[in-house]
Order: sequence, then structure tokens, then C-alpha cells
Amino acid sequence: MRVAVIFGGRSSEHSVSCVTAGSVIAALDPDRYEVVPVGITAEGRWVCADTDALVMRGRELPTVVASGDSVALSGDPTALPEVLGPIDVVFPVLHGPYGEDGTLQGLLELAGIPYVGSGVFASAAAMDKAHMKRLLSAVGLQVPSYVIAHHGRPVPAGAGELGWPVFVKPARGGSSIGISKVADRSGLEGALAEAFRHDPKVLIEAAIVGREIECGVLAGRDGGAPEASLPAEIRLAGGVDFYDFDAKYMPESGTEFDIPPDLPAAAMDRVRSTAIAAFEALDCEGLARVDFFLTADGGLFVNEVNTMPGFTPASMFPRMWAATGVDYPTLVARLIDDALARGTGLR
Repeated sequence: MRVAVIFGGRSSEHSVSCVTAGSVIAALDPDRYEVVPVGITAEGRWVCADTDALVMRGRELPTVVASGDSVALSGDPTALPEVLGPIDVVFPVLHGPYGEDGTLQGLLELAGIPYVGSGVFASAAAMDKAHMKRLLSAVGLQVPSYVIAHHGRPVPAGAGELGWPVFVKPARGGSSIGISKVADRSGLEGALAEAFRHDPKVLIEAAIVGREIECGVLAGRDGGAPEASLPAEIRLAGGVDFYDFDAKYMPESGTEFDIPPDLPAAAMDRVRSTAIAAFEALDCEGLARVDFFLTADGGLFVNEVNTMPGFTPASMFPRMWAATGVDYPTLVARLIDDALARGTGLR
């Protein structure tokens, strides 16, 4: 089976995607799969990529180099992809805009190639944190209070009603890139400027004091109900303000994880059922990671839904499923089988 793993891309999460691709490719059974690595440079050029450098070395992050043969994927389902030849399924491990946001998914739908993960709508809705929160709220799930700021417009009056501190974050981004924690109004302008570097649409969000809990979701087998992994709790090292890029990816960050967290069984079940509810509210397919804040008084707030969560060695999604009894190679194979079963087009 020929599996095209597409990675890199034009978003600020380019390097994280490369590390994810290296892990996924290493997990694919060579007796069952022929891997076709396709890299997208930071400028947007598609190339036949070298997979040898898709690892982190200390703080050095990999990138796609535009040295391979150029690749063109046509939206014509009757045409073979140039250079690549026939492709049975695509595993798109792009994070952020131009890959996780429905754009690549739309191209693959036009091309008639099955792919891992959510379709166009769910990918786009989950990527835009404002629309995601509206959809989750519509089905009764709790989300942190927020206001939306747009580049070139005045700061919304409602920002002052959220209390302090607040988080300022690009509406369509990930890996905590461009996010700032703001203690008071004096820091708001600088935080907005940083977030606007990544997205002209920004969320100013009330800070929730609580435990950070994550849960993985997989589409059910043979059309069955989605399944939730054991949750995980993220515990930050002393002096770390929030779960930023370094805390997520750098080996010396001191971040610790409890899988499962120290929670009563009822609370654990609530996290897992709410993760499935969020997955279904957005019409997700394949997989997602749902991130929560659990407050001391029992409030459970959905922070984000990630339709293509990281698969790096440090990433929580594969670690949670491993603790649930699904190892990395089995997880990757299951996602490919799900993509092939769904095919493309309306379903």
C-alpha cells in the first residue's frame, strides 16, 4: 500500500510537522506500506523529501529543504500525481494553516485520494478557535470566555470585562506559537502585536485557573461510536507560566505528565465523554485531541480541539493511546485503515 506522508508546510508549525512526520514514517510497517514522503517548504513548494533529517537535535528543529524533485498534485481524480505515481492514501501531518485547516483536505477531496483525519468542515472549524467555541457552546459544552480582536480595528470593549490575567492567542494557530499571558492592560498592546504577526484574527481569552487535562479520541471501528483514550494531566515545572512551545517540545523543559491523572473515576469518565461530545460537535473524523481545564469546583472547560495532534515522541496523543493499550504502530495503522474505509466525497 502506497502511503504519501505530507509534512512541513507554510505555517509557523512547520518544524513540529517535520518531527511528527519522522515519527509516523518510522512507525509504518515496511512489509505493509511503501512510504512516499512529500515535504512542503516554508515557501509552499512541494518536493519529494529526504526523511533522514526529520528529528530534533537538542533545540535544533528540522525543516523541509527544496532540493528534491518538485511534486504536483492535481485536483483531477482521473490523473496520477506527477512524479509520485499512484497513491492509495495520504497521511497529512501538517499542523496549522495551509494543511490542518481544510485547505489540503479540500484538494485531496478534489483529487479523490483518501486521507487520514477530519474532512474540510471539521478541519476548518477546529482550526478557527472562535468558530470552534461557538459550535461547542451550541451543544452545551463549557468554553473559556473570550472576545475577538481584528488587526487594524480597535480593541473590543469587552476585553476589560474578562478579568486579569488574559491569554492573547492567534485564532488560527497551534503549538502555543504567538500566545502571550497578559497580567494587566499595560501588556495587552504588545501581546496583540505578537499574535497579529501570526494571524489577523486574535482571541483575548479569560484565564481559567485549573488543571490542564487532555484526552485523545479515535473514530469508532466499522462505523461505531468514537472512542476516548485515558486522559493525561500536564504538570508544568516551577517558574513556567503556561504550556508554551518550549514546555511542549523541548526535552529540558521539566514538564511532567500523569497518564492517567489522579482523578476520581467519575471525573475521568466525564472527561472522556466530553471529549467525544466535542469530537462529534465539530463532525470530526479519524482522530482528535481535546484539551481541557478542570477547575477546583468541578468546571470542565474545553480549551481546544486539535484535528491533527502532534505525533512527536513527546506528543500526548500517542502517549495517551499507548497507555490505553494502542501502541504507536497500531495507532498509525488504524488511522490509515479508517481513512481507506471512509474514502472521499460525501459520506
